Formats: sequence, structure tokens, C-alpha cells
Amino acid sequence: MTRQTNWRALNAVLNRLRGDAGKTMRDTAVGGPRRVTFVERLHQRYCALRAARERMELLKEVTK
Repeated sequence: MTRQTNWRALNAVLNRLRGDAGKTMRDTAVGGPRRVTFVERLHQRYCALRAARERMELLKEVTK
């Protein structure tokens, strides 16, 4: 992403992320210019994806 990325463009990308892509982006951002709000958004998305994955795994176990 370029420096001129706006929040709307960032959200569009974040909504398409799957798996550990959010974690990778977050880790990359932390090593970069460290824009706090940018890193927070990436972390929020990664946590949402992780929670959804864990919830599906738990429900699979319960419904066996």
C-alpha cells in the first residue's frame, strides 16, 4: 500500500483478507513507519478473522 492510502481503500483490502494475511500485514506495518491507527486497524481485522476461524473450529468439535 502506498502512503496515500485512505481508510476506505484500507477497509476494502482488509475485508478481503483471509488467514494469516492480516497478521503478516500487521507485522509489516509495525516494522514500518508505525502509524498507530493503521496498525490498530490491521490488528482488529486479524483478531476478527482469528476469532471467526476459532469459532468455526469449536462448533465443528461440538457438533461431531
